[in-house]
Amino acid sequence: MSEKLRILVTGFGPFPGAPYNPTQPLVARLTRLRRPAFTDVELSSHIFPVTYTAVDRELPLALAKHKPHALLMFGLASRTPYLRIETRARNAVTMLWPDAAQTRVRKGSIADGADAQQFGPHTAKLLRAASNTGLDARASRDAGSYLCNYLSWRAIESVDADNRLRLAAFIHIPPLARSGAVRRKGFPRITLEELVDAGEAMLLEMVRLARRAS
Repeated sequence: MSEKLRILVTGFGPFPGAPYNPTQPLVARLTRLRRPAFTDVELSSHIFPVTYTAVDRELPLALAKHKPHALLMFGLASRTPYLRIETRARNAVTMLWPDAAQTRVRKGSIADGADAQQFGPHTAKLLRAASNTGLDARASRDAGSYLCNYLSWRAIESVDADNRLRLAAFIHIPPLARSGAVRRKGFPRITLEELVDAGEAMLLEMVRLARRAS
């Protein structure tokens, strides 16, 4: 491709029940990486507040500002002890839990029409890239019904509507092992460094996939 390849990497801020969101330092680390493979790649980042209004407002603005060819999104799955590569977004939104602005939705679906939207076959390659770093990574068909799923749905819509944006992917990460924290039963000690390694592998794969798609 003649123009510089652009990848937008996103995370979320804190939300009720998660005052610390490890996607923020993960995104910061990934977009500061200096590797030969990234020499002609423009890496940019965006952190979404955990509100429906923010996603609807800031996703189009971030896409217009950074003009990415691929979108790699991260969110926290606080009850999952492994990396989840989401394969689809469900047409569902919870009416039970408010967002970080204490807003509750009044409808259990995001849009009229399909029950789900697929990210695409590239998710299998991201899964393999993450697994090759040694982390427990698994494909997921259920991104929940909170902001991670909502952003995933809006991102897939953006891929369909934007000729420039070719690929999108959403990765759920587990809680980090933190100094002094009590280890939950069944949760392995996953560190930020391990997540950065897996994130870098997936980012490199997204670069390859985006080049091919363009």
